[in-house]
Amino acid sequence: MAANTVGTGLEQRWRDILSVHARTICEIDRVLHPHGLGASDFEVLDILATAAPEEGDHCRVQNLVGRVHLSQSALSRLIGRLEKDGLVERSVCAEDRRGVWVALTGKGRALHAEVLPLQRAALERTLKG
Repeated sequence: MAANTVGTGLEQRWRDILSVHARTICEIDRVLHPHGLGASDFEVLDILATAAPEEGDHCRVQNLVGRVHLSQSALSRLIGRLEKDGLVERSVCAEDRRGVWVALTGKGRALHAEVLPLQRAALERTLKG
């Protein structure tokens, strides 16, 4: 009987986490939609905007996969959309021809700066308390 109680508590905590995540993503999507972005789009822009200067303000696509929680193919499609919109640019890694770099464009950096306060305010609203 005790194991059932523990399981129920863990399951409820898990459901609570999922609920907070869903509400947060929906709120971020809602505030970013008028700017043509979704939560995953913003995450890519945000990671690139904060790339270490010694990395040249770019990141390997392979390194983004684990950070944005998308499959490689979904991330590739997302980056393709961002590139089509002029927000990022891709280039082949000179050291490893199989690798692809992605970097913010000036337009992408400007849009990120514009929507950053909106995303942070959405996090504040949904995660506070």
